[in-house]
Amino acid sequence: MKIAIYPGTFDPITYGHLNILTKATRLFDEIILAVANVTGKNTLFSTDERVNLCSKAVEHISKVKVVSFDGLAIRFAEDVNALTIIRGLRAVSDFEYELQLSLMNKNLNADIETIFLVPDASYLYLSSSMVRQIVGLGGSLKNYIPFCVEEAIIQKFAELDLYDIKKSE
Repeated sequence: MKIAIYPGTFDPITYGHLNILTKATRLFDEIILAVANVTGKNTLFSTDERVNLCSKAVEHISKVKVVSFDGLAIRFAEDVNALTIIRGLRAVSDFEYELQLSLMNKNLNADIETIFLVPDASYLYLSSSMVRQIVGLGGSLKNYIPFCVEEAIIQKFAELDLYDIKKSE
């Protein structure tokens, strides 16, 4: 059985992430969407919230299981017997960081490969941080994230009073 992990923060999960996952299901028997607990970033959502939102967002994609993990992604890949780490590449600016990451992972475990998948053109510009900025400025998210995620992020921004400008009624 060919198992791959797709690790990340997913704060929040976007249609770009789902596009990469859908492509990966054609290559692997099982994909584990691995939600990083410790990210080095200030996340909007807790790990449990991100796992829950990811689970809802991938319900329609067979072969995908959502779990959280601690520590290095390469160690998590070893723990679940994955031979591949999936990474998404949106632009040339992503490449240098992703190359460094994959080379370090290869150094830590030469048996685990990293593959890069490119999302469809309509998602090349999309990032979780951009989604957070759009919601903070009162913009529409319908083309960027699943509805369940949109509801959760709008509620989170309202609870935390994070809007840069108040949404017009």
